[in-house]
Amino acid sequence: MNTIVHKLSFTTKRTMADHNETGKKGETIAVEYLQGKGYQILEQNWYNHHREIDIIASKGTELAIIEVKCRTGAPLVEPYLAVNRNKQNLLIKAANAYINWKNINMETRFDIISITLGKETIIEHIENAFYPRVR
Repeated sequence: MNTIVHKLSFTTKRTMADHNETGKKGETIAVEYLQGKGYQILEQNWYNHHREIDIIASKGTELAIIEVKCRTGAPLVEPYLAVNRNKQNLLIKAANAYINWKNINMETRFDIISITLGKETIIEHIENAFYPRVR
């Protein structure tokens, strides 16, 4: 007689709500971190059409366009690696729209704040993480 065995494995699936909550928590941590470093927060979650900038801040004579990436536990790859060329292009276009809208004349840079939440919170601030390409 043959016996049929069904094996089940259970994983905890993260929902979109979990993902959004992690993102919001990361952005809150990033704002507190930046303020502690002397940055003035100008905007949070600024939208231009379907493009979003997580944080727009200034320090001294520089404008910082900041993308925040937050992960929980031990991520398979570093959070900042999620900012691919497509995301960079969206940030560049949104930054151009913001600068033109506010008529800003400041040196501008693109930063990434990478946050890993776990037993301890790890924050990595990458200034000048990428540069717009000249075509």
